[in-house]
Amino acid sequence: MISAMEQRVRHYWTLRSHDFGTVRKNELDNDMGQRWLCELEKLLPDGKNLRILDVGTGTGFFAILLSQAGHQVEGVDLTPAMLSEAQEVAAQRGLSIVFREMDAQVLDYPDESFDVVLSRNLTWTLPEPEKAYREWHRVLKPGGMLLTFDADYAANVRSHSTQNRQVAPDSPYGHIGMTDALQQENDEITLSMDIGQLRPAWDVCVLRKIGFSACKTDLSVGRRILGELDLTHAPMFGIYAKKS
Repeated sequence: MISAMEQRVRHYWTLRSHDFGTVRKNELDNDMGQRWLCELEKLLPDGKNLRILDVGTGTGFFAILLSQAGHQVEGVDLTPAMLSEAQEVAAQRGLSIVFREMDAQVLDYPDESFDVVLSRNLTWTLPEPEKAYREWHRVLKPGGMLLTFDADYAANVRSHSTQNRQVAPDSPYGHIGMTDALQQENDEITLSMDIGQLRPAWDVCVLRKIGFSACKTDLSVGRRILGELDLTHAPMFGIYAKKS
C-alpha cells in the first residue's frame, strides 16, 4: 500500500510519462546517451554481464543504455505509464529487459541480488529516502556498487529560477507538454519532499551509517554530462558507494 504522497507523485508522472519519454528517447539517440554511457562504464565494477537494478527507471533510459552494453538489467518504477514507455522503447531496440512496477523503498527482491544498483533523479521524489537507501544496500551483493545521480531540486524551486523552462523542449531539462498547472504541481511536490539537509553531504552520512564504504561524491558530473544545461541552483551530483 503506497502513501498518499506516493499516489500524488505517481499521478504527476502518469500525466508526464509520454512527453518525458520523448525527451529520454532523444537522449538515447544523441551524444547525451554516449556521454552517460562513458561515465557509467568508468564507475561500473569490472566484469561483463553484470546484474544491474535501475531503481526509478522511469522510461528506461539507464536500463536500455546498459542493456545495449551487454549487461543484465532490470528496471523498477512506481508509475505504470512510465514503464509502458520503457517497454515500448526497449522492444523497438530488440532488447529483453524486465520492467516491474515497484516501490523503490520496498523492493521485492531477495538479499544480495545485484552487482550494481543505480538511480537518476529519484531520491528527491521519495518520502523516505533513508529507507530506500537501506533497501538498495540490502539487495546489493557484497562488494556491489551503488551509483546514484540527483540534485537538490528544492533549492532550485526556492530560488524561483526559470532556467529549466528556457531551454529547447528536447533537451535534458526540456519540459515538453509542461503546463502551468503541471509546473505548480512539480514545485509543490518538490518542496514537500525537501530533505532539509545539505546534499549530498546528508546522503553520504546516511550511506555510511547503513554500512556502505568508500563513499565518494562527484560535484562536477552534471557539468561534464549536461554542460550549460546543468541547473545553477541545483547542480547534479553523483554518489558512488560500495557495499562492504
